[in-house]
Amino acid sequence: MKHVVHVTGLTLGLLAGSAFFLQSEAQSGAALKSRIDKQAESLEQKVVAWRREFHQNPELGNREFQTSAKVAAHLKSLGMDVQVNVAKTGVVGILKGGKPGPVVALRADMDGLPVTERVDLPFKSQVMTEYNGQKTGVMHACGHDTHVAMLMGAAEALASVRADLPGTVKFIFQPAEEGAPAGEEGGAELMVKEGVLNNPKVDAIFGLHINSLTEVGTIKYRPGATMAAVDQYAIKIKGRQTHGASPWSGVDPIVTAAQVVMGLQTIVSRNVTLTDNAAVVTVGALHGGIRQNIIPEEANMIGTIRTFSPEAQQLVHRRINEIATNIAESAGAKADVKIDIMYPVTYNDPKLTEQMVPTLETLAGKNKVVITPAQTGAEDFSFYQQKVPGFFYFLGGMPKGKKIEEVAAHHTPDFFIDESAFVLGMKSLCHLTVDYMEQAKKGAK
Repeated sequence: MKHVVHVTGLTLGLLAGSAFFLQSEAQSGAALKSRIDKQAESLEQKVVAWRREFHQNPELGNREFQTSAKVAAHLKSLGMDVQVNVAKTGVVGILKGGKPGPVVALRADMDGLPVTERVDLPFKSQVMTEYNGQKTGVMHACGHDTHVAMLMGAAEALASVRADLPGTVKFIFQPAEEGAPAGEEGGAELMVKEGVLNNPKVDAIFGLHINSLTEVGTIKYRPGATMAAVDQYAIKIKGRQTHGASPWSGVDPIVTAAQVVMGLQTIVSRNVTLTDNAAVVTVGALHGGIRQNIIPEEANMIGTIRTFSPEAQQLVHRRINEIATNIAESAGAKADVKIDIMYPVTYNDPKLTEQMVPTLETLAGKNKVVITPAQTGAEDFSFYQQKVPGFFYFLGGMPKGKKIEEVAAHHTPDFFIDESAFVLGMKSLCHLTVDYMEQAKKGAK
């Protein structure tokens, strides 16, 4: 049977009108991004100056008082609704576009690290503090100063086209990504708890991280599990103190602890299904005893756990408990195991990632946007992603022509970022925002 389709002049007119409408919408989005790009380029030196000021005056988690004051003043100058003291020192700015549309959140973290800077820069940090009982310098050794400056620039660029923006942007400047001080809450977890993703409700969130080991101009990302869940553990081995000359008279917690250390190494090599998951179990410190001829009463060890799925996380936790408890029991000792769950997996929503990667490819060039292997580092951006679809990506900050072995890693005294990365960082945040809004608008029709 043949099906005959009658196409009327009215139908053709409607089709043509629809095509024209879609084409004009695409042109409208492109024109909007072009205006944003010019604004971002004009802001480059301003962003560099902000970054240098933050770099020279770093502040630790939950103590970002000067940083947050500078951010809040800038957002207020752009005519935004601004909330301060969110999750201790966090700042949230709300930019309402002139047209209806979704709510997009953009996030930057603000805290520095207890690291003494060695890089010889005119704006080198000279800040000193006491951390965990030790005197140390404070440094932006992970690039959070660049994140704050770029998001401030993106806020100004987006505010300049506010009347034509089809949606609302929520700018989240977050404290304590590296962790809150002992005994305090902080970071993304506390921001979520205090309702940062509500009023107005966020539809999607984007965040970037500068990377000192990736060349300027390159953007890296990964769908799904991108950075590991991180947990920390403490194991106390309780033995029986005795003279070092007669170990048979007591129970040696140091020898027992050494056996536990070796036992923990078998979790990844023998228990985790390595074809499906990666995992890390690291012993970071082992302490016991005060004198060469005394077998002490106890030994203590601490360490970190990295996993990429809830199943692997549960497995590793169970095996740490079993190994420590049973090895201690076999030696006549007792093991007390404590595991603290810290950050969940940084998980890029696959649908959102697929939707937004073309935006980055158009901006940076398809050959400059590459998939990265999963990272065993952790990010508390993951707390936002537990509540709303999120996309987290890495922006190259290594000077062009350098080799990875020639540059310093994050969290080190020699950490260095090429400031020429900032314009691409600003543009990427803005383009993701505009394209998400435009695509949501089309989907609603």
